[in-house]
Amino acid sequence: MTEAKGKEQTAAQQDESTTQAVESLEMAKRIVDITADKQASDVVLLDVREICSFADYFVIGSGESERQLEAIYDAVIDLAKKMRYSILHREGDPASGWILVDLGDIVVHIFSVFEREYYRLDELWSKAPVVVRIL
Repeated sequence: MTEAKGKEQTAAQQDESTTQAVESLEMAKRIVDITADKQASDVVLLDVREICSFADYFVIGSGESERQLEAIYDAVIDLAKKMRYSILHREGDPASGWILVDLGDIVVHIFSVFEREYYRLDELWSKAPVVVRIL
């Protein structure tokens, strides 16, 4: 492979990576909006790219009841399907007070207020820049 061709491929890979990061950020912002629409409280979008090997963004939000946690979860899943995002994994349920949705580059944490205070993910990932916070 010639040096010029190698540089072309490297530039193309960087462009693809940048495009994917922008798409991930836009999707994460949509998730923030949809969780806020479901009346989630203290919704935060963290950019964890520099400190996390398994995701680019975390979306963390709280709900007041099991029913609300389920509604937030359903809205996130509906959006992911609409945007053709793969749902890689779901952990927890409304009764446990913590639902995790793994969309690959975005991980969504939906907590009851009690569980969020207990696990303190915001503090655990405090080195991550806050992109958006809706109180």
